[in-house]
Amino acid sequence: MLFSSLTFLIIFLPVLLVIYYLIKEKYRNYILLIFSLIFYSWGEPKYILLMIISIIINYIMALLIDKFRKNSKSLLILTIIINIGLLIFFKYSNFFITTFNDLTNNNLKLLNIALPIGISFYTFQILSYVIDVYRKKVEVQNNIFLLGTYISFFPQLIAGPIVRYQSIEKQLKSRKHSVEKFSNGLRRFIIGLGKKVIIANNVAIIADTIFNTNNVGNYSYLVIIIGLISYTIQIYFDFSGYSDMAIGLGKMFGFEFDENFNYPYMAISITDFWSRWHISLSTWFKDYVYIPLGGNKCSKLKWIRNFLTVWLLTGLWHGASWNFVIWGLFYGIILLLEKMYFGKILDKLPILIRWLFSFMIINIAWLIFRIEDLSLLKAIIFQGKEIGIRTFLADNFTIINQVPFLLLGFILSFPIVKKANEKLLKNNTYLIIRDIVIVGLFLLSIAFLINNSYNPFIYFRF
Repeated sequence: MLFSSLTFLIIFLPVLLVIYYLIKEKYRNYILLIFSLIFYSWGEPKYILLMIISIIINYIMALLIDKFRKNSKSLLILTIIINIGLLIFFKYSNFFITTFNDLTNNNLKLLNIALPIGISFYTFQILSYVIDVYRKKVEVQNNIFLLGTYISFFPQLIAGPIVRYQSIEKQLKSRKHSVEKFSNGLRRFIIGLGKKVIIANNVAIIADTIFNTNNVGNYSYLVIIIGLISYTIQIYFDFSGYSDMAIGLGKMFGFEFDENFNYPYMAISITDFWSRWHISLSTWFKDYVYIPLGGNKCSKLKWIRNFLTVWLLTGLWHGASWNFVIWGLFYGIILLLEKMYFGKILDKLPILIRWLFSFMIINIAWLIFRIEDLSLLKAIIFQGKEIGIRTFLADNFTIINQVPFLLLGFILSFPIVKKANEKLLKNNTYLIIRDIVIVGLFLLSIAFLINNSYNPFIYFRF
């Protein structure tokens, strides 16, 4: 079930909100747990048992780590092995088998298993809890239902942000509910819905028309660039829109989640970009992988090893395919070069040049991310370019209808509306107009959903 589905918007969410606010506050977490499990089982009924088993195992292991401190390191390692082992089995088994077959000319059969939705996200959340219990940064949770609520909470379950137990520990026990907080959450949710349904879904039509065809290797570079910029806008509004909806839903139920995006396409360096894009993932890898490996508090050679290890894992985390490995290492190498060499040169250049350079690198990286077939990626870069923009448009003229959404998405990738909103917040007339626009945005989003069945979600498979 997607947040941008009519089932969620018309049935699931309204029913949950009515029940949640009608019952006593002490029972609300249990309602959230029940509905979160229903939400998850809606799309993955056979894997709901896997999630429940994960909750039980990690609940027990955290209690053991807290109780037997002398053996806590061994217990932590065992817990990490269990969680990462499950992730590897479900997400990477077929990738390893395929790679083995390619290297050895064997023909081992692939496993007939589907990827549990959101397993990458909730595995990292579980690990943050267990590791922080080991580090004594959080108290162990004695109530399995509260821990289950944290792990399965539906707003961030499918695609993040990766919510650390440390940031939500006190909110599970006690949190404030107010009309103002609920209203802010509702506005944030509708804005995220609009970003996803109106911009991402429409721009996706351009990107998919260009890249989801065997002819893509024969397209001119201009056609490829149009498709690539479309995908760049699509993935941002798709993922950040979902994060907006998750943060908004959290507020509607009294929770405060950290921001996950901060206008990444206005970055003037790649380092700047990764401080703005998928912030919860970047900080997770920094705190739970990079720093434990030694960070930069070591020799230069080991620092490079630590840095590239993190980016290799970042790439693998996104998907079981070699293009994701290359994507992660591409960013790792670019960031290393930026930190060691050309970063100081970039700092002396005009901001526009720095932005253009960064945006170009970001788009190249998204091309690697988008094309899983490496032979197709090679063809896109090097193959003959017989099909130009005129021929392409003649065969796919209807995508012209999506160009206004592409332009709108590019403009809204910068904080123009945010800054205008901040300046006008004290104006009562503006606040009324703003809320009318928000209502209109919601109705328009519903209209788009009713009239268009095309509703993909990129991060759903990660």
